[in-house]
Amino acid sequence: MIVPFKKYHGTGNDFVMIDNMAGTVHLSDKDVVKICDRHFGIGSDGLILLEKAKDGLHFSMNFFNPDASKSFCGNGSRCAVKFAHDLGYIPQEVQFLAIDGVHEGVIENGRVSVHMRDTAQWKQLSDSVFFFHTGSPHHIVFQEKIDEVDILAMARPIRYSHEYAPGGTNVNLVEIEAEGQVYVRTYERGVEDETLSCGTGVTAVALACGLKWPNLEVIAIRTKGGNLEVRFEHDEDLFHGIYLTGPAEKSFEGYITI
Repeated sequence: MIVPFKKYHGTGNDFVMIDNMAGTVHLSDKDVVKICDRHFGIGSDGLILLEKAKDGLHFSMNFFNPDASKSFCGNGSRCAVKFAHDLGYIPQEVQFLAIDGVHEGVIENGRVSVHMRDTAQWKQLSDSVFFFHTGSPHHIVFQEKIDEVDILAMARPIRYSHEYAPGGTNVNLVEIEAEGQVYVRTYERGVEDETLSCGTGVTAVALACGLKWPNLEVIAIRTKGGNLEVRFEHDEDLFHGIYLTGPAEKSFEGYITI
């Protein structure tokens, strides 16, 4: 079967996008792994099937990590909104279904925002170490000079640690550049490597910053792939009104044989 695809990225976090509104594309785990492989396939940080949704929603985002596992993906969601809009399926404001429930998205001034799920799942492990679950689990470490850190050597023991078994966790390094502005590097499970950006990761980091700077509700985040912004509200243990905003762009398109 020959399947058309498009490649999108959100601040360097790249995804293979397939229009499956007709429901004719059926992928095995082996198919997903091959498509995402950067040597033997198209190569990406994930694969997204755009599919029909019930209950009046505009679409369903069926997201796969490169190892064929499933999770919520913040940048992938923003790219899915842009993909659906480019195909003419949706207006500039949209409601869609993901693995963790219903989300809202909006395209405005060339930027795509996605309303993330409220979160009360977090822990402060020390003055500089936090854990947040923002659709995916994230271990967060604040430290200086993070570009000098071997992130693979640092992150993999945490990702596979007993504390986060059996599913593991993503790992984020955070360097404070100014009040309300940070630089983030992320090791993603499923990819098992550093990615240029991670939407749920920068969201988790922003919420941790909300604990450090309780007077702020907007955090500017620089990643290796570009700049993102996270807005939120914080009431005691609950973070809500969370929006992840940034660019989502098409890279190229083509066909692949399944």
